[in-house]
Amino acid sequence: MSRPATQRLLQISDPHLYADPEGDLLGQKTRLTLEEVLNLAQANYGAADRVLLTGDLAQDASPPAYRYLAERCGRLRLPCHALPGNHDDPMGMTQNLRDGPIDTRRHQIDCGPWNLIMLDSTLAGEESGHLAEGQLERLASALTARPQAPALVVLHHQPVPVGSPWLDELALGNPEDLFAILDRHPQVRGIVFGHVHQAFTAERKGVVLLGAPSTCIQFLPGSTDFTLDPATPGFRWLELHPDGAIDTGIERISAYPNPLDLNGTGY
Repeated sequence: MSRPATQRLLQISDPHLYADPEGDLLGQKTRLTLEEVLNLAQANYGAADRVLLTGDLAQDASPPAYRYLAERCGRLRLPCHALPGNHDDPMGMTQNLRDGPIDTRRHQIDCGPWNLIMLDSTLAGEESGHLAEGQLERLASALTARPQAPALVVLHHQPVPVGSPWLDELALGNPEDLFAILDRHPQVRGIVFGHVHQAFTAERKGVVLLGAPSTCIQFLPGSTDFTLDPATPGFRWLELHPDGAIDTGIERISAYPNPLDLNGTGY
């Protein structure tokens, strides 16, 4: 009998795409930065098992932006799973991705010996997040169904402070509801999120919490107000081992393709 294999995942987050192919966010053409990040990911991790797209896929929530993303991710030839961020239109995202290579409908994924659970933390009209009762019930049910499988929970908004006051005001608004469930299920090994546009690692009760860089602009860690970081776009890789251990790291492109507007005060 073959032994369960380590699962290799790529987290691609916050591309903020536009309908306009030349769409620009604080000096960066977001389709171009995404292209360079995906080229790097494909070159170094082309044999990954899955891709997790953790929200803010489109800046303008437009059908052309989602269609472009589907076309580009199709070239990866890997299973891709997406959840919405606060800049997305969840219904429009699902409608425009439903016939392509990006799955938005499966919320529980059997990933080798691992149990992946995708949660929608968006709150209509708000930049901050919230896990609705239905999402929490889905989480509890998925964990109860596979009590022996190490689990990874995936959402857009950060469930813990990352140390930037302006950004932490836009975090998940009800983390206590999330952690009340997770604390009852010791098989949960990690929480992966987007939204913060920076590498972040912390631990809570043995559960690792992981934020990722954006594929476009980066937020300066520890900043009191909106401040850009000159760090370049990138992605997070994860190795999920059969025994429940997680190895992970960040890779970034070598340079921005266009000058970065470090004087930006928001978007």
